[in-house]
Amino acid sequence: MLLRWRSQAKRSQLQKKNVYYSYTESFYGPDIASAYYILSLKGGFRYVGQSEWFRANQRGKFSWDFLNHKNTPIEEADMSYTIINYTGLENLERQRSLRTLKLKGCPEVDDWFLARLHLFQDSLEELDISHCPRITTGGLAALRNLKGLKHLNVSSLPGISNPGLVIILLEEMLPQCQITANGYDHNLRKVEEEEEEQMQRQR
Repeated sequence: MLLRWRSQAKRSQLQKKNVYYSYTESFYGPDIASAYYILSLKGGFRYVGQSEWFRANQRGKFSWDFLNHKNTPIEEADMSYTIINYTGLENLERQRSLRTLKLKGCPEVDDWFLARLHLFQDSLEELDISHCPRITTGGLAALRNLKGLKHLNVSSLPGISNPGLVIILLEEMLPQCQITANGYDHNLRKVEEEEEEQMQRQR
């Protein structure tokens, strides 16, 4: 019973953290609402045309100076190691100038989340989804919609089977994109060895 209660409490907190910030948006607009959501999850961001990054510290505290940039879209967002999920992504939907999105080590980023990234297909150039435990091979197929992607990090994804083949497919889907895939050296060598053995048998 205690374990069930703890699980329900955790799920409730997750939903609360990722609720749509409609109240904030109605008063300050979508850009401030997106910024507030990012900071509330202990993330960081940079506005278009600004060099300064706004970030929350380890305790979740942050400067409210971001309120001075009303109607300024977000260009880069770092949500690494936060609990952003599919529902919370709605808070970033109107950021159509978003070029960089870092999601390293996010425990709730899954295949459904990746499928929804098509919203940023006209702007997104850099995506980091490394160390995300819930991403599978099927989810990566949705990235084919991000035709403008220039840098993609898919390192150390435990849910990926046959990573060597997956990386080859990603390179075919996104020929203009530089793909970083560390942590798969052993598997890549295994795939190459199997292909070589198969070729020798055919001879």
